[in-house]
Amino acid sequence: MASGAALTPSSYIAHHLSFLQAPAEGGGFWTLNVDSVATGALMGVVGLGFLWWVVRGATSGVPGKRQAFVELLFDFIDDQVRGVFHGNRNRFLAPLALTVFVWTVLMNSMDFLPVDWIGLLTEGVLRLHAFRPVPTADINVTFALALSVWLLMIFHAISAKGLGGWIHELFCAPFGSNPLLWPANLAFNLVEYVSKPLSHSMRLYGNMYAGEIIFLLLWMLAAAHWAGTVFGVVLGLGWAIFHILIVLLQAYIFMMLTVVYISMAQEGH
Repeated sequence: MASGAALTPSSYIAHHLSFLQAPAEGGGFWTLNVDSVATGALMGVVGLGFLWWVVRGATSGVPGKRQAFVELLFDFIDDQVRGVFHGNRNRFLAPLALTVFVWTVLMNSMDFLPVDWIGLLTEGVLRLHAFRPVPTADINVTFALALSVWLLMIFHAISAKGLGGWIHELFCAPFGSNPLLWPANLAFNLVEYVSKPLSHSMRLYGNMYAGEIIFLLLWMLAAAHWAGTVFGVVLGLGWAIFHILIVLLQAYIFMMLTVVYISMAQEGH
């Protein structure tokens, strides 16, 4: 922390959970979490740059290590999409799934960087007194991602069924086309449409936020006493290893829900 105030667990955690916002005060709904946007954009550039670097050096002969790794990743994503979507997956859905998976993994992986090391740069060099490095621990980011998938889902539903067919499905599925059932059908579909982006975003946010809190508690333990340092390092290493599974699993779940939602949108009830 940059201030000279007495360090307590609550002040330490509150400090590292503060966003770098613009405008800093009084922005209300339109306040922008600059750190989440900047880090998310940076991870997007890193992901695209890595894939471009691999493609640029790709060969039709014996692949190198990085090309083999990316080819395995491509095959894994393609197999997952093929198992859910039965249309032309290579046109849009498989590339979208790859993009979502890689981008989410990179944003989740920012949780492995010790926050105090990042603070040395953001506070000591850049003079920023608040900076959260994990975009997916920000509900605004995860909801924006889920809302983008939701809009794509509606777009593909209308593209596959036509506007009239989509509206007809809203009022006539799943209980039938009798006019007396229209209110029940509409209510059922509205609940489904509203719940999808909420559950999609909250699942990723909740897991990454919890992981962020646990890391902060472990760093606080490590700073308390020499014995706390030993236990903090051991527990931190164990949690970091387990967190690798969480980072990959949450990215995989987010990607698969994206594929499932868009696939379901192109199918009828």
